[in-house]
Amino acid sequence: MIYKFVPVLLLCTILSSTGSAQVPFLTSRGDNARDGANTNEKLLTPANVNKNDFGHLFSVPVDYQVLAQPLYVPQVNIPGQGTHNVVYVVTQMNSVYAFDADNGTQLWYASMNMGGTPATGKTLPCGSTGGFLQEGIIGTPVIDLTTNTIYLVAKSVINGTVTHYLHALDITTGNEQISLGSPVLIAASSESKKGHVTKFNSLHQKNRPGLLLLNGTIYLGFGSNGCNDSNSGWILAYNASNIQQQLGAFNTSPDIGLTSIWQTGNGLAADEFGNLFVATAESTNYDVPTGGQSYSDSVLKITPPPWNPQNNPDEPADFFTPANVVYLNQNDLDVSSVGALVLPDQNGPYPHEVIASGKSKTVYVLDRDSMGMFEPGDTQIIQELNLTAQGLLMCSPAYWNGLVYFQPDGSPLQVFQVSSMGTLVPYAQSAQNIVGSHSPSITANGNTNGIVWVAGTSLLQAFDAVSLKLLYTTSQNASRDKLPYPLAHFATQTVINGKFYIGTQQSLEVYGLLHMLSISSGNNQSAPILSPLPAPIQILASDPYSGAPQQGITLTFSDGGKGGTFNPTSAVTGSNGMASTTYTVPKTAGTYTLTVSATNYASITATETATSLGATKLAAYGGAKQTGAAGSTLPKPIIAQARDAYNNPVPGVTINFSANNGGIVNPASAVTNGQGQASTYLQLPTKPGTVTVTASTAGVKNVVFQEISVAGPAASVTVSGGNNQAGPAGTTLPQALSVVVADQYGNPVANATVNFSDNGSGGSFSSNPVGTNSSGIASTSYTLPLDVGTILINASVAGVQNPATFTETSH
Repeated sequence: MIYKFVPVLLLCTILSSTGSAQVPFLTSRGDNARDGANTNEKLLTPANVNKNDFGHLFSVPVDYQVLAQPLYVPQVNIPGQGTHNVVYVVTQMNSVYAFDADNGTQLWYASMNMGGTPATGKTLPCGSTGGFLQEGIIGTPVIDLTTNTIYLVAKSVINGTVTHYLHALDITTGNEQISLGSPVLIAASSESKKGHVTKFNSLHQKNRPGLLLLNGTIYLGFGSNGCNDSNSGWILAYNASNIQQQLGAFNTSPDIGLTSIWQTGNGLAADEFGNLFVATAESTNYDVPTGGQSYSDSVLKITPPPWNPQNNPDEPADFFTPANVVYLNQNDLDVSSVGALVLPDQNGPYPHEVIASGKSKTVYVLDRDSMGMFEPGDTQIIQELNLTAQGLLMCSPAYWNGLVYFQPDGSPLQVFQVSSMGTLVPYAQSAQNIVGSHSPSITANGNTNGIVWVAGTSLLQAFDAVSLKLLYTTSQNASRDKLPYPLAHFATQTVINGKFYIGTQQSLEVYGLLHMLSISSGNNQSAPILSPLPAPIQILASDPYSGAPQQGITLTFSDGGKGGTFNPTSAVTGSNGMASTTYTVPKTAGTYTLTVSATNYASITATETATSLGATKLAAYGGAKQTGAAGSTLPKPIIAQARDAYNNPVPGVTINFSANNGGIVNPASAVTNGQGQASTYLQLPTKPGTVTVTASTAGVKNVVFQEISVAGPAASVTVSGGNNQAGPAGTTLPQALSVVVADQYGNPVANATVNFSDNGSGGSFSSNPVGTNSSGIASTSYTLPLDVGTILINASVAGVQNPATFTETSH
């Protein structure tokens, strides 16, 4: 069972009553399990998240860095301004903004400085650690729609004193919800089992984790300013309906201090039973095994308040501490660099699981019902595994559809499947390394269309959540999509209702589906070259989210420099979202792709065809100057092409073919195809010589092809001279032996090789073998053997069955 916590459940009731199909994003990572998955995304899919359909929409300036995750509420009634989808952004200047989520219009602004200033590097022990000089609102707020309230923690310097205040603001106006007791100065104290009393000191504390709203209670987590500066880890609980009432305070290290809860901003997690799960950082000594209370580099389970009669628990309900905690402490390898991820109920032996990790890239799969506490070897927990990574793990994992996604710095996105035994099994990893420490998040429509969103140091990227194929990155169209400013420290994106929101050091950046262009009419037309298409090309510009026509959009038209012209070359859409242009096709016949584009719109294309004029000439396109054996058909077709005055091929022209000197064409006529070509084959005459093939059509000059007929392969060899001679033994016959080699039609064959043989009689030839001359004749002189008698001499040619035979006499 996948559970969503109280804020989401309450909102579902509200949305169903208003009929809205949109869903909100009310808390860090989207829900109290901190799974980072928005499974109600209907608009963004792997099919439309690409460089053509998805990109940068607009940028909204803010006064300083945005570390907190943007929150989103649809259909908010802003007094005097109507109903808006609203994105809420907080900055380290202690500013709270409400922007129209669809166009960036500022709806209201509120400062939480309360007459003071944000804490600065000059007033904080750690200076500018973390890359910023102001330290105002850091943790991601939380929204309660039952009271239209956004809760947040602001850090200010008031009258020279660093303070933290918990605020409850009306999401429609930005005003303090006085009826909820807002604002309230944050103060707390703890007393250890040893009697050591610690006072919460805002100078040494930072509210980095996102706030948690659970069952009417607001939970806050605190750690250091970024260095070990007399801080301690704190969990504070307040009554959401009256924040003046603190329900409890828990100090993670009441004797030693340190053990920050920071989780790179990931919110405090909770399960369906109301238990909290938090991760802590290092201290100078892990003393829990000896009765101490310094829960450093641990994962703690905290039950809801009241925690004890004084509302301050001595120790967590349960916890897990890695066996190498001393090493982690000594090497600043915080477990708290990663927030806890509460998995939905499992069917295996461990129905209730929570996943934790840390800078060291070691992943801990824990049983929420028995977390394991501290034991050498960590054999008491469900699983411990190490990620393969170049850099540290300083962001929280995401969960969707049985898969857990991790993103170590400088390494591939790594995905594990939750097995039937509750363990993590390697599933896939991306081909790309991702540089930067920003938590991945998921959008999906239930269990389909999953997309993983990851922010790098300078890139935003989207992957198919199943295959991990890269779908989109801002570098694919950097001129349009590049982040204009660096991301803030560990900033996390919010992807909701078709848009991607992320805070930078100076702005809120919004990405989404580019506005839609569609062709209403005029596509797939044709016209003769240098002529306008019969009808204008009409384009509709519309909003991809509402479908509403968009007025005042400047469209530009291009054929990629192919030589056509547009009238007009650009056009502005009217009140119906329509604009049109007339296209005159180029002088070259063919099919053309026309592109229509506009700023923040996905370009579209039309396909138009330029047809040729009437034929004015014929050209020899192919098959000329072939040579073939007499009587044979040439292997290649003879191709003539009909062309117009601009050399465009002309289809549909009948071309007649004829041949002289006994050649035969087949077919004798043919109609030109789409490339203006017509072809025939030539059967050569049985005599060698030149054959002229003529292609002709009415009103156009003929074109001729010259072909050559040569003798075919040798078919016969016959005696032509030197037969029936006689002479004294050992002397040369007076007349040379000669033969004629001919093809099947009696044509003499030149360059045929003739082999002479006296069948071992002992005579000799002046040359052997002998090649035929141009008349097909081969000859050689023969010297008689020393023995007297009749001699039979054969003259043979390869491929000829019967040799020529000479009869000579030696006496």
